[in-house]
Amino acid sequence: MEWMQQFLADFIKENTPVVVAKNQYLLREGEIEKNVYFIVDGAVRIFLVTEHFTSLNSFISGRPSEFYLQALRKTSVYCIPKAYFIQAVTATQESVTAYNEMLKDLIVQQMEREVDLLTHSPAERLKRVMERSPQLFQEIPSKYIASYLRMTPETLSRIRIS
Repeated sequence: MEWMQQFLADFIKENTPVVVAKNQYLLREGEIEKNVYFIVDGAVRIFLVTEHFTSLNSFISGRPSEFYLQALRKTSVYCIPKAYFIQAVTATQESVTAYNEMLKDLIVQQMEREVDLLTHSPAERLKRVMERSPQLFQEIPSKYIASYLRMTPETLSRIRIS
């Protein structure tokens, strides 16, 4: 990830983050994703109204997204335009290799999340999320955490009490 860290450092030197107001959308269903986002501070939720899943699909394919990206609170993000990102990714063999590794890691993380959601109980899913992000309930409303964990807010509340 050394290449990615250097890429972000160079991008940050030349750009300023965009401040996104609470509840403001970065992407709406039907729009084509044209950026990669690096969140400096804040929180963003990704959700969809259909059964399909992946904003990466819109970014790579240029097809309209089925996702919404919405700031849950005031959020600062660097919006890295697709053309700039692709140019940086393909500039050297090192960057191509680093990008491929990043994509592999992303796929593994997505698969682990799916397995987690399919095989673990709601209490186990909450425990795993809390181990990764203990400050989560101070930053994100419970209803969004419940949605992420694919449970009702009532189930989440009951699990947290017990």
